[in-house]
Amino acid sequence: MTATRVPAETGGTSAPVFVDVRGRRIRVVRSGDPAQPPVLLLHGIGRSLEDWAPQHERLADAHHVISVDMPGFGLSERMPEPVTLRSLAEGVLATLDALGEQRPVNIMGNSLGGAVALQILALAPDRVAGLALVNSAGFGKEVTIALRLLAIPGVGRRLLKSTDRKAARRTERALFFDGSFVTEERIEHALRMAEQPDHAEVFLEAARELGTFRGVRARWRSALLAEVARHPKPTLLLWGDRDLILPAHHMSTARAMLPHAQSHVFADTGHMPQIERADDVAGLLRRFLAAQEGQNT
Repeated sequence: MTATRVPAETGGTSAPVFVDVRGRRIRVVRSGDPAQPPVLLLHGIGRSLEDWAPQHERLADAHHVISVDMPGFGLSERMPEPVTLRSLAEGVLATLDALGEQRPVNIMGNSLGGAVALQILALAPDRVAGLALVNSAGFGKEVTIALRLLAIPGVGRRLLKSTDRKAARRTERALFFDGSFVTEERIEHALRMAEQPDHAEVFLEAARELGTFRGVRARWRSALLAEVARHPKPTLLLWGDRDLILPAHHMSTARAMLPHAQSHVFADTGHMPQIERADDVAGLLRRFLAAQEGQNT
């Protein structure tokens, strides 16, 4: 992979920038001192780096925090190859290369971002220091009907092409237990993402790669988790108990498959605890990171 390297920031929180990665524009945000241990934040399907925005200010005092619009999602351009877990993982690794970040990173992934984090570990274990998986895909078959419908030929494309304010509000509402998090700003951003040229195609490719109308495919889940088991890393599992996208009982499978992991379930919380329980999530993440860094000193 080729990537244009971007010089390190001097600290603080940067505005979003576009990095050239294999000739494609990939959107990133960085905060904190680049000399501090790196943390990488990955969003879910059809989402963007804004889903991790509250954690930048909470983690950046002691870490170099990087969030990425994965290739084809948010405002990033897609890569030329079909969208798969592997291609997304490779795109994220190439983005780290472009940023000059070669150290092992702690990867924090929400939903699809959790599955991509697991795929990065399987592909490049030496580049992963640890994982924090937040309502992560990869641990069960059940998934919201809204994603299963995308697997039906013709239906998914019509649904994604017809995104309007009402549909965007409905999608945002499904993500949170507390409706006050469904803000006009989030709805406007969702509509902006839906206007991107490749948004619908990338969303469909990802959804059909990972699942069918019956749910999340078992084959990729079992193969990926078997590979991950060969490279155990410090792991933190977090879930909201009112998740309407990936049900909280998937946590039981996650604990069984990753028996070394720490875990926590948040009460009255939906699919995005990193937003809905920002302070509590940050506290758990900071303790998780500090334990690792203490072992390495």
